[in-house]
Order: sequence, then structure tokens, then C-alpha cells
Amino acid sequence: MVFLSRKKPPPPPSSSSAAPPPKFPQSQKKSAVEPDAVEKMTAILAEAGCTLNNPYGPPCLHSDLHAFRRHLTTRFSSCSASSAERDSVTDLRSVFISGFSSYIQSPSNLRRVLSSSSPTKRDETLVRNLLLVSPIQLDLQETLLEKLPEYFDVVSGCSLEEDVARLIINHFRWLDFIVNPDVFTDKLMEVLSICPLHLKKEIIGSLPEIIGDHISRAVVDSLEKMLQEDSSVVVPVLDSFSNLNLDDQLQEQALTVAISCIRTIDAEHMPYLLRFLLLAATQANVRRIISQIRQQLKFTGMSQPCASQNKLKGKAPAYDSEGSILHALRSSLRFKNILCQEIIKELNSLEKPRDFKVIDVWLLILMYMNGDPIRKSIEKIFKKKVVDGCIQEALLDQCICGNKEFVKDNFGSFISLAEHLLSCKEEKPREFGSHIYTRLFEDFADNYSRQEILGALVTHVGSDNEFEVSSVLEMMTVLAKKYAQQLLPFSSHINGILDYLEGFTVENLHKVYEVFSLLALSARASPDSFRSSISNELMMIVRKQVSHPDLKYKKMGLVGTLRIVSSLGYATSFPDCSSSQQVSDCGEILELLKTSVDSCRQSNLALIIFYDEFAAILNNKLLQPEIMEWIGKHLGEFESLFLADIDNGEMADKSSYSGLEGDLWMNLDGSISPICLNILALASSSSESCCLQILPSNFLLLSSVERLTNSGSLAGIDALLGCPLHLPSSKYFAAAGWQSLTKKQREILSLSLYYAANWIRELLNAFSSQIDKRDGCISQATEKDVTTKLLKRLRNLIFLESLLSNLITLSPQSLPELHPYSATSEHTGHPERKNEKRKLQDDASQRKGNMKNKLKKSKQSNVDEHFRQPTILDAFKKAGVVTSQTQLHEDPSPSSLEGRTASGSVHETCSDDESLSVKIPQVSPALAAQRFKFRPLLPQCLSILNFPKVQSQDMRSSEYKTELPLYLYLLQDLHTKLDSLVPPGKRLPFKRGSPPGSFRRSKLVALFSQIKGLFPSLRMHLNIAMSLLIKGEETSQTIWRDEFAKAGNPNTSNIVVSESLIYTMVCKEILFCFSKMVTLPAFETDKSLLLELLQAFQPTEIPVDSFPDLQPFPSPGTKDYMYIGVYCFFEDILSNACSFSFDLAFECLLTLQLVVISAQKYIGKVSEEASKKRHVGPIQGLIPILHAKLGTSAEKLLRHEWIDESTDNKGLKNKSEMVQNILRIYLETSGSTSDLLDELACTILPQASLSKSTGEDDAHDHEFPTLCSATFRGWYKTLHEENLAILNKLVKAVSSEKRQNCQSETTEAHLKNIQKTVNVIVSLVNLCRSHEKVTIHGMAIKYGGKYVDSFLKVFHFLEAHFQDHNELVIQLVKDLQKATRTLQTLCSEAKGMKQTAITSKIPATKRSLERFLFHVKALLHTTSRGSNFWMGSLKHKDLRGQIVSSQAYVDNETDEVEEETMSGGEDPMEADELPLSP
Repeated sequence: MVFLSRKKPPPPPSSSSAAPPPKFPQSQKKSAVEPDAVEKMTAILAEAGCTLNNPYGPPCLHSDLHAFRRHLTTRFSSCSASSAERDSVTDLRSVFISGFSSYIQSPSNLRRVLSSSSPTKRDETLVRNLLLVSPIQLDLQETLLEKLPEYFDVVSGCSLEEDVARLIINHFRWLDFIVNPDVFTDKLMEVLSICPLHLKKEIIGSLPEIIGDHISRAVVDSLEKMLQEDSSVVVPVLDSFSNLNLDDQLQEQALTVAISCIRTIDAEHMPYLLRFLLLAATQANVRRIISQIRQQLKFTGMSQPCASQNKLKGKAPAYDSEGSILHALRSSLRFKNILCQEIIKELNSLEKPRDFKVIDVWLLILMYMNGDPIRKSIEKIFKKKVVDGCIQEALLDQCICGNKEFVKDNFGSFISLAEHLLSCKEEKPREFGSHIYTRLFEDFADNYSRQEILGALVTHVGSDNEFEVSSVLEMMTVLAKKYAQQLLPFSSHINGILDYLEGFTVENLHKVYEVFSLLALSARASPDSFRSSISNELMMIVRKQVSHPDLKYKKMGLVGTLRIVSSLGYATSFPDCSSSQQVSDCGEILELLKTSVDSCRQSNLALIIFYDEFAAILNNKLLQPEIMEWIGKHLGEFESLFLADIDNGEMADKSSYSGLEGDLWMNLDGSISPICLNILALASSSSESCCLQILPSNFLLLSSVERLTNSGSLAGIDALLGCPLHLPSSKYFAAAGWQSLTKKQREILSLSLYYAANWIRELLNAFSSQIDKRDGCISQATEKDVTTKLLKRLRNLIFLESLLSNLITLSPQSLPELHPYSATSEHTGHPERKNEKRKLQDDASQRKGNMKNKLKKSKQSNVDEHFRQPTILDAFKKAGVVTSQTQLHEDPSPSSLEGRTASGSVHETCSDDESLSVKIPQVSPALAAQRFKFRPLLPQCLSILNFPKVQSQDMRSSEYKTELPLYLYLLQDLHTKLDSLVPPGKRLPFKRGSPPGSFRRSKLVALFSQIKGLFPSLRMHLNIAMSLLIKGEETSQTIWRDEFAKAGNPNTSNIVVSESLIYTMVCKEILFCFSKMVTLPAFETDKSLLLELLQAFQPTEIPVDSFPDLQPFPSPGTKDYMYIGVYCFFEDILSNACSFSFDLAFECLLTLQLVVISAQKYIGKVSEEASKKRHVGPIQGLIPILHAKLGTSAEKLLRHEWIDESTDNKGLKNKSEMVQNILRIYLETSGSTSDLLDELACTILPQASLSKSTGEDDAHDHEFPTLCSATFRGWYKTLHEENLAILNKLVKAVSSEKRQNCQSETTEAHLKNIQKTVNVIVSLVNLCRSHEKVTIHGMAIKYGGKYVDSFLKVFHFLEAHFQDHNELVIQLVKDLQKATRTLQTLCSEAKGMKQTAITSKIPATKRSLERFLFHVKALLHTTSRGSNFWMGSLKHKDLRGQIVSSQAYVDNETDEVEEETMSGGEDPMEADELPLSP
């Protein structure tokens, strides 16, 4: 667009004023003059070559339009004319305009001058050419604009030729120039304000083409005003704003106008508005735009019925209003990366679920749809927000349900997002991914969509991620239960799951076969015959697997068989089927069961799996009568296989078995018992020994059937609970008896005890359900009798396992597996199975090593001693079982019993005729390595902890004390179960307790329902055990032996019980269990469960004085009050534990740490919300107070004297790792970690390092008795790690403040904190000059190099603030040089002495030191202080400062010498030789 200007513009005519002249009634005089003006105008046009009155159409223009416009311009121009001529030209121009105005008063004439004579050249009209004549352009524009109101009443929608108003506006577009754009624009805006809506939209949309680049604020103001008056013009206004060449200020104004319309605009116009806002985004306003869109856009996500109705009418497919909005957002986000980056920042800052909206989820999904550049970032953010609970399933449901058409068009992106979430290790993302799949399957019923979903799910099943496979199969099970009929047409896709059966765990096999069983059940009920093929196919697969000789495949077939029985054999599976069909199905099921049992006859492990799986089915549902009858017949063989008759408590047949005599053990019913469990006969018989392997599982199935058929009662088999066990005679467990046995007989002894222990375990599993008050299936008297017998059986179990542990230690033996689920999983090795193999190898290697030692010693002995054969006493000594001959030389004090390891049994005086000493509690690695083979205790056994007898007992009574080993055994089992439930990412901060067991198959709901009632009992046992430890009273060993004798245990005279160890272990196990429960996901999600746990561990009285800064104090019953109570409770236990047990005090401290972490997690969020609403609150200061008290407790342990011989610690030799954790807690919870580190590293640690004595002398040098020669390495490592962590935090803080204007005070504070870390590293590294241990030198080199690497990251910060703080910066470098010099010396000495443990760390550290050197050089040169830096060769000195020959440590190569000298150039010399000076 060109704007013309003349050097001497003529005076503007009267008609060219901005405001239109008032219209008066035309006088007769003017009407008389009008013909003259028209004729004059016609003549002027004729002179220029234009025939106005063309009878054949529009005016006929000159063939040369440029000549035509040039002639008129010259005629109306007065630039070169004289004054008189100028007046004449002005009059002529006025007459021409007046004549033209008069001429177009006629509508026909107006159409003629607006029309083109050539149909192919519509722009060649008379008006178009006259508008290009500069002298008359403005007058003509105003004349035409004044004609517009006369044609407002034209019918909307007519063609352009019929709409005169649009024709006039069309002539204003794309003019080559505008003479006076301001006046024309004002006139146009004035007319625009009164135009009808259709014409107003036309003019507004054409503004960029009419007024060009000359945009004034008045235009934007006028458009804003129109938009406020009528929002229907928003689309043309936004188009104009987009196409107008606005400056920054006007662009910002237009943006503000558009943002203000978000709330008021119609939904159909919203896509245009969003597209304008997003495309107008710049670095300066993108945050504002995204924020306003998120806040003001009302995106409900609800489906609109009108869209579906339009689709039904056969219209072209189009999105509804929200679908159009999403399409606009997606297209806009695709082309502007700054939008995506800002959205990611905005959503990352959201931390509360209430802050997330539907539009936020859609923004993430839309960016995810747009492709790879930021796809990984979107996946990471989506996962994080799902884990944090910000994105919930309800938001996703609104997204999918409200915009199905848009979702369907982008179906693949939703599938891809669900695939990513389902492959995560965290549980919440996997649940969310499963929900996406489920929602898509439910909402999109077309074949294509469901095929895509099922295909993706089958792909997941083939993954190596066990969590992913488990989640997919769980979701498939849910779909099969709800939509079995809909899944049948896609059975060919689902069959792909069967290709991956070999890699599935037992739990996943259950899910797979449940899916196919549900489909088969649905297919049988379907009238379509072709759908029954899936049932037949399933039967064929299962039969093939069951008949396979490999146990791996046989296990698959058994699981599938019993899952089919569970689905098809359920009593109400066929409500609509005929009786003949049901009979046929029952027959098929029975045939399948018989085939399975026959195939398992040759494999005991397969039969165990069959019985266990069948028992699990019967615990949940009742099968059809024919199936139950078959089970009863099959179990009828139990009595003949495993039981034997007795008369008056004596065996009828007293013959020996494999040369072994037998006795009746553990008879709880006395002489009235008619039967016994014939273990010895079966264990000694080679033909029937396999029967004992299936005994526990067979009894499990028997008890399940009995409970199911007798309304939960086991009265029909209660004789088995008290019947005796026929086991080998107790005389064989004496030294002389054991020595006389052959290897085979010893194996029979071990196996007999092993099978007896597992039999008792199953008795506990079965009959512990009888004392559950929720069932109410037995009377009170019977319950009391069962309770007494269960306690005795538990005592029998402890005795048997302790005795078995000694036998396994004496004669290592691999026990048969009775719980084969983990053993048959070949793709995952069981940790305890590996331990077992390692243990057996270690035993063999140990025997070889002992033989070598004996041969060496034999050279110095006589010949008779050299050839002496090992006796039974030597074997007992090797196993730790000490007889009277060796006991005389041992310390018989009770304290010596407590420190013995698991491999050594109790030292107790015994002769060759006396029994093996059995220690309670017994912890044997040999037996623990094979613990996974035992039958597991079920959750209902934990109810023994809640026996009424226990709750009514006085804590001082000996009867309760004798029951503590029983509760300890159950607590250890509970600990193992909880270990298996803690997710891998939520392990406790310190490795505690036993490795996870094989309890994963049990359902969490059953365990949690049992745990929920244990909280008060756990608290009670903890209180009593602590009270007994504090009092230190010892119970006579005779009382302990009498209690074991009452349970029917033979020869209990040699049972030795360590009371203090039992009490300590009870406390530890309860602390373990509490810690595990706090970290379980179920307690995180179920707040009521957490509150019950906290409520159970409340103290009698909370010392309010201990919390003086917490005002007002929280009211009772609130969560913060409960956390305070729990903390005080365990803090009191820690204080008491300091007097007798370091281990117990350490466990209390870890428990306190987890309490604080839990409080910070649950109360910290509430604190943030409360701090926004109020300045002071009870919750606001609780977390810092708990942190401070935790630090005080850790300091108490570090400062406590643990060398007292009266405790069980005997020094801190093996407790370095515990001390490290205590020190780490102490540092992390201190008010100023940097100051505390400075004090410990610069003051405390050097005092300990100078002492070469034991802990006794170290205690006099400083205030921390736990810092001694035994724990110095742990202290040194922890201080290095914490100092490095502080520096890394400072690096992040400095990097985040780099973009902001950092104040001088903040900068100085950062420099001082960095200086503190430098002081710590210098002190720690220089300790190597006085400490000669290679491990200390290695840690100094390792962590010193890491520290220098992190320090290099703050050089940009140092350079930016060097001018203002040059002295502090230079001092930092000088001080750090003191450490780098020592590091160089350490590296050199390690090379010279060939210390291989250190040399591997040297290259990385040397590179870091060289980088540090050149960074310092660059810093000083950049800041114009290069003269303060110089580099040269230093004298080679050792750690003591003595000059040594460099050639003794380095090669003669020149480059290596140069490397040493350059690296040494950064090291400090003497005080007057520092290369850096301020």
C-alpha cells in the first residue's frame, strides 16, 4: 500500500471534512444546479476518454487506464497552478464530486459505475479508477461511505452483484494508495458502527485489505468496543487482528481483548479465538496466554447429543464444539515449540489434584499426539502426575466420554500412552494405563477399535516386565468377567496369550486360565455353535499340558484344569442350561480331574500343586455335588495312608524301621487318642516315603472340604489336632546314639522331623480358623480347648525346627520341597534356593579347608595324632554342640549364650547318653537356606497373637514368659510376609531382617484384614518385652523345660532358652513390622488403616512440655496428635534401650525416622494448605520439631558409651554400618548441616584419627564414643558423602538463581556455604597425612575427585560475581588447593606402592584436578586478573612433607612428567609462594 503526499497540498475542500455534513432537505435551487454538475462531470470524464452514458451497459472506460487516471489527476491537481487557477481547479473538483454524487443518487447509476464492462476484469470499474485519482480520492471515499446506509436493507446471503453495499466495500480493498488514511479510517469506523451484522462482519474482515499498514489505536479501540457490544463479530475481529500489521503495544492490546472474550464467547467461535491466541504467543506473553486459557476455558468434557444427531442425519463427519476446540489446540501446538515448553512448565508446577482440570489432561494428550520431539517429556510428566495423584481417572473419563469422535480419530495415540503407562514399575501408572484400556474398550464397540486394544494387550503379555504382564492379565480378567460375550468374536486375537505361557508365574497362570475359562463358560451358554470352539480348544490345551512329563508344563495344565473346574463346576454356573447339559458338563469335568490325578501319580510336586490349587478353590465356592462326591472318595485314602491305630497311648506294632526304633511324640490327647501319624514308618520305607511329601497338601484339601461341608467347623477331623506323631526314638539324638547311626538312618531322622514340622504347620493353618470369632462355628469350651492345643502345637513346631536345625548342621542334607511354586518357576531364581546351593558348597569347601588346616597342624604333632580319626565329639564341636568335655573350658555365664551365632548351638553340659542341646530361639543359616521349601503359615495363624489368655495374663507371670518364644516365632513369620509386600522402590532406609519370602500368592486383602486386628496385641507384646528387659529378671531353665514337656516334647532336659535374647528379638520384630506397615502402599491409600495403627501405639500420656514451640498443642484424636504420640512412644523405648542394647536402640531410631517421614508425607501437605489460609497453626511447625527431636535422638546414640560389658554389644566392631546410618540421620536432621559437618570434620574427626588404640582410649579424646578405630572408616565415608550432597544442592540453588537477579546478600551466603564445604573436604583429605589405612586413602581420592567435579559446576557463578566478591572467590580457590596437593601426593604414592585398590580411581580424579586448574586460569583471565595466576613445577614431596625423587614414582617419559607438573601447579606451596594473590 502506497500513501501519496504532495509538497504543497491544496486546501481541503469543504466536502472532505472528517465528519459528514448534516443532510438538509434539498432546495429547488440545488436541484436546478444538479443537472449542470452532472453534465460538467460527464464532460470531464469524456475528455479523459470515458463514456459515462453507455446504453449497452456500464460506462465505457479509456483503453489506457493509466492515461485515463493520469489525465484526471492532472486536471484536478493544483500543485503547479497559480492562485487564480488553483481556485478554479478547486471549484472544478467540487463540481465533479457534486455531479458524481448527484449521478449516483439513482440506484441504477450507482450499480453502473460499480460494475465492470468486462466480465473477466471485474476490477476495471469507473469507481475503482476514480479512487486511484489522488486529488478526488478522499471526497469520493466519503461520498461512497455515505451511500452505504441506503443499502443496509439488502437481503443477507445475496450475490455480490446484487449487494450494492458489499460492492462499495469491495472497491475499497487493495487500493494502490490512500491519500488520507486517518480521515478515511475514522469515517469507515463511524459507518461500521451502524452497519448490520452481516455487513459489519464483511467490513471487519476486509479491514487489513482496506486500510493496509496504517493502523491507529482508534481502529483497535473501535473493534474492541464492537466486540464488547456484540460477541458474534469475534471471528472477523480476530481475523483482522491476525492480518493487521500491529506494533507491540497494539498487539498486546489486541491480545488482551481476545483473552477477555474467553469466558463470554460462544462455543462455536472458541476454536478461532484459541488459534489466534496461541499463534500470537511470544516469549514475553506465552505464560500469560497459557495461564489464562487454563483458568478461563470452560472445558467440561461432556458429550453433546447434537453431534451424534447430526451424524445420524447423514451429514459430513465433523467435530462438535469441544472437538473443534481440541483440533484447534492441536494444530496450534504443532507449530510453536514455545507453547509446548510453557505448558510443560505450567503443569509441572501443579502439585495438588484440585489444580488439574480436564483441559490440562487434554493439553498433555494433544502434545503427545503431535509427535516425537517432546513425546518422552510428556510421558515422563504424565507418569509423574499420575504417581502424585494429580491426574485421576475421573479426568480421563471426562476426556474420553465427552469427545468420542476426536478420540476415535486419534485412537492410536491413546493406545500408545496406555502402553507406556502399563510398562511402568510403579503401581499407580499401571492402574491408570489399565483404566485407559478399559475405558476405550467400553466406549468404542466397533471391531477396529477393539481389535487394536486387544492386539496391544497381547503385545504387553509378551513383555519381560513382570509387573506389566500381571497388570495386563488382571485387566483382561476384569474385561472377561464383564464383557465375555463381546470378547468371543475376538478369541483369535486373545489366543495369542497362550504363546507366552512358559514365562508366566503361577499367579499370572491363574489369571490367564480364568480369562479363557470365563470365555469358555460364556461360549457354552451362547446359542451359536461356532463359539463353543474356544471351549474345546481350551480343553485340548489343558489335557496336553497335564500329560506332559515336564513338571513345568504339567504345572500349567494343573492350574488350567482347576481353573476350568472352578468356572464350569460352580454350583450356579449354568442357571439357564438344561439338566442334561449340566450332567454332560459335570461328566467332562470329572473326566478331566481323573486325568489330572492319574498324570500326577508319578510326581509328588505335581500332586502337591493339584491339592493346593483345589483347596484354594474350595475356600471360595461350593462346587456341584457330583464333584464334591468325587473329592470325598479321593480323600478317603488319607486314613489308610498316613494314620495308624494305637491302644492306650502305645503302638500295636513296635517293630523297628530301617533299624530305627520309634516313639510317640507330642501326644496332646493322652491315652484317649485312638490314632497317630505314622511318620517313621513312611519315612523309612523306600516304596512309600513319597507319601509324606504330599501329606501336608493332602491334609489342606481335607480340611478345606470338611470346613466347606460342615459350615466352617472342623469337628469331624479334630482328633488329628491332638494325636501323637510316631517319630524316631529320642535316644538317637544323644551323642552316642547319633554316632551309631548310618548315613541313611541320619537322613531318616532329619526327614522325619522335617515332615513332622510341616504337618504341625498345616495343623496350625487349619485349626487357627476355628478361633476366629467372626466365624462363630464352635462353642466357647471347644474354642478354649483348641486354643490350648494350638499353643502346644506351636511349641512343638519350635522344638522340631530347632532340633532339625542342629541335625542339618551336623549332617547337611537337601530337604524335599513341600511348597513348589517358587521352585518350578525357572525364569526367576528364588533367592533362598540360591542360598541353599551356596550353603552346601560352602560346607563342602569348609570341610576341605578344615582338612588342609589339620594337615598343616599335623606336621607338628606326633604320628598317633596325625592318624587319629574324627570322633562324634569332633562332629558335635564342628556343629557348635558342646559336651561336658569342652564345656569345662568355656565361659558358662549367661551373657556368653547371647552372643553365639546361628551355626553354633548352645553350650550346655551333657554326656554321651544325654540329648543334643537345643537353643531357643534357634537361628540356623543351614535351615534358613531351605526355609522356602517349608509349608507357609497362613494369615489366620497370626490370630494366635490375639489369644484372650495372653491379654489376661500378668506380665510378671512365668506362664506368659514361657509363651514369648511362640509369639516371637509368629512375629518373625509376620515380618517375612510384610517383607514380600513392600514394593522394591520402598525398601527401608537400612537393610533389616530376613530376605522376602514366597508369600506373594496370598491376597493382600486377607492379610490386611488379619493384620488390622493385631495392632493392640503388637503394642502389648512390645510393652511387656521392654518391661522384662528393663527389669532383667531371669526365669529358671526348669520352668522353660517344663512348659516344653507339657506339650509332649521328649527329653526336654537339654532345652536352653536365652530370655534376654527372646525379649530383644520380640522388640526388634515388632519394630520391624511397624516400619514395614508404615511403608506399605495399602497404609498410604487407606487413611483409616493408618490411623488405627497410630492409635494402637499411643503412650499413656504425651509429655506436652517436650513440645514448647508447638502452640496451640493439637487436640486428641487428630492425626498430628497421633503422630506426636507415636513418636513419644518409640522415643521412650529408645531411651530405655540405650541401657542394654545398641541394636535395639538403632532399630528404634530407624522406626522414629520412618514415623517422621510418614508424618511429613501425610501432614506436610496439609501444612502447606494451612499456611496459605493462616499464619500460625498446630500442624505448621510439627514437622520441623519432629526433625529436630530425631536429630537429638541420633546424637544421643552417637554420644552414648557402648563399651560397657554388661550390654550385649561387646564394642562396635561389627556395627560400622549402623553407626553410619545414625550419623547420616544426625547430619540430615540438624539445624545447619554445613556447620555440623565443619565441626565434625575439622575438630572431632582429627582427634580420633590420631589415636591408634582401641575404643577405650578414643573415648577420652572427644565427645563421641561411637567414633573409634572400628568405626572411623564409616564416619569418614559418611562425612564425605554428606559434604558432596550439600555441594550438589548448592550447585542446583546457584543454577536456579542464575536467571534471576540474585541479591548481594544471597550471593555472599552462597559463597560462605561453599567455603564451608571446602573446609570440610580439605580437613577430610588432609587426614590421610596421619592415617595410613589404604581404604581411607582410596575414599579420599574417590570422593575428592567427585567433589572437584561438582565444584567446577559453580565456576559460572563465581565468574559472574567475581568483581563484587573477588576476595571470597580467590580464598575459595586457595583453600581448595590445600586438598588438591594432598590428592596429588596420594595418587603418586599409590602408583609407586602399586596399591591396586586405589589405582583404578586415580585417572578420573587426575582429570578432575586438571580441569580445575584450567578453570581457575580461565576465571582469572576472564576477570582481568591473569597476573595473579602462574603455573610451575613443584617439588615432589610425600604425605609427611619430605622431598622424594620423582623418578622413583613416575616414568621417564616427558609427557607424563609434564602432566604431573601441570597438575601440581594448582597445589599450594608455602604461605609466601601461593600462585594466587588478591
